[in-house]
Amino acid sequence: MSESLSTSNTSLATIPTSMSGSEKFLRFHLGYHVTALLPLQRSAEVLNIPREQILPIFFMPAWVMGVYNLRGEILWIVDLGHLVGLAPCYEQIASSSYTTIVLQSSSHTDVPVHTKNQTLGIIIGELEAIESCDPRQIQTSLLSSIPNGLHPFLQGYWLKSDNDRLAVLDADAIMAAMPKQNLNEGEMA
Repeated sequence: MSESLSTSNTSLATIPTSMSGSEKFLRFHLGYHVTALLPLQRSAEVLNIPREQILPIFFMPAWVMGVYNLRGEILWIVDLGHLVGLAPCYEQIASSSYTTIVLQSSSHTDVPVHTKNQTLGIIIGELEAIESCDPRQIQTSLLSSIPNGLHPFLQGYWLKSDNDRLAVLDADAIMAAMPKQNLNEGEMA
């Protein structure tokens, strides 16, 4: 089951995140050949951010695009495709703005301290829909056809009934990849 979703700045707080054994996930394209899912409960909102409003920060990994002013707070912006070893978004997206999912950190105790109570903007290719998936159907075996850089950020795969293979990403692993700084305040630790 999937629901279509508009990519205009959208708060996701009002969408129920689970229903009778299944959870909801944001479905999106990551590069040309990878369709991925992220848990809706970890996604605060979806934004269209104009390229010129992302302020580059020097001496950061190439996949860190910079920072964005989100209602007076600093939001670090990451090119998710570039992070996982795909082509950078500026080589794939011919647009004046980027579709960005705002991830929220987990409250789990095993999450690195520098990512607790933080948010992170991740640039994706194209947002498709909201999918309902039973987490027990997520297969953890790795497939050889995925980019090697995706493995550390992969929770598993979900095979839909129409033979559609969706990569289920681990939001904690994505947030933990950020250099150790305060993600909300933009200060280096």
